[in-house]
Amino acid sequence: MIRTVTFPGLGLSFQLNSIAFSLFGWPIHWYGIIIATGFLLAVAYCTRISSRFGIKEDDIIDMLFFAVPLSILGARLYYVIFYLDLYRTPEGGLDFAAMVRIWDGGLAIYGAVIASGLTLLVFCKVRKLPFLAFADAGVYGLLIGQLVGRWGNFVNVEAYGGETTLPWRMGITEYLDGVAVVKEVHPTFLYESLWNLAGLLLLIFVGKRLRKFDGQIFFGYLAWYGIGRGMIEGLRTDSLYFFRTGLRVSQVLGFASGLAGIALLIYFFKFRPHPPEQLWVNRAPAKADKPPSGSEERHDA
Repeated sequence: MIRTVTFPGLGLSFQLNSIAFSLFGWPIHWYGIIIATGFLLAVAYCTRISSRFGIKEDDIIDMLFFAVPLSILGARLYYVIFYLDLYRTPEGGLDFAAMVRIWDGGLAIYGAVIASGLTLLVFCKVRKLPFLAFADAGVYGLLIGQLVGRWGNFVNVEAYGGETTLPWRMGITEYLDGVAVVKEVHPTFLYESLWNLAGLLLLIFVGKRLRKFDGQIFFGYLAWYGIGRGMIEGLRTDSLYFFRTGLRVSQVLGFASGLAGIALLIYFFKFRPHPPEQLWVNRAPAKADKPPSGSEERHDA
């Protein structure tokens, strides 16, 4: 289905088809292509800068073998839990087959972020790697994936906000009782993409010039993305809600994680010493060069 999206205040108009092409009769959607592109760019960037944090490229690749499928599962589970009524049968039971049909749509980025974080926590525990140093490198990938992935929402004509008269408003066509109605709305997908781009550039600068302790970039991500997502979510018309309440799930989580990130930054800067030698990148080489216990050189008498 081809849909027209306009930006009347900017004089722009786009004809959007959610399907890019078909492969052996199977439709390949632009959404999937854009998500895959964001993922590949994220992996490429994170592996390139991982040494700045004392993390090996191989560890990132190994972690992704677990994180990718689990983050998809997390994104789906998050969506299903808060849209449970969409997966009920006429008799009131649960349609488990519909729950697993991920190709029908229904993913929530916060579910993916939470699942990725938990996966990384377990991975670091098993590999005996510092979670905060690894997370510092990983959040760059999250921001890249999120800023690119939001353009999949644009192609699908979704994740937009309420009506507005701002110069950058987005014109879309909705059908009410079979009648086409043009609405001019907030392009919230664009707001979040630009917010994530700004956060990425800011954290790249901090990581290169101002990083004092492991976790600083991770806490900065929580603060930046959380506050931005909380504000932008308040404009959207397709939010997930806490069951039958009027509370938007992603808005609550956004502000909560944002405030947590700010609190952690204040705590670590004010109450924790952070000499350079405590950074994992400065300890990892020494650890790697240290001979294993019991392998000290022996001299025969």
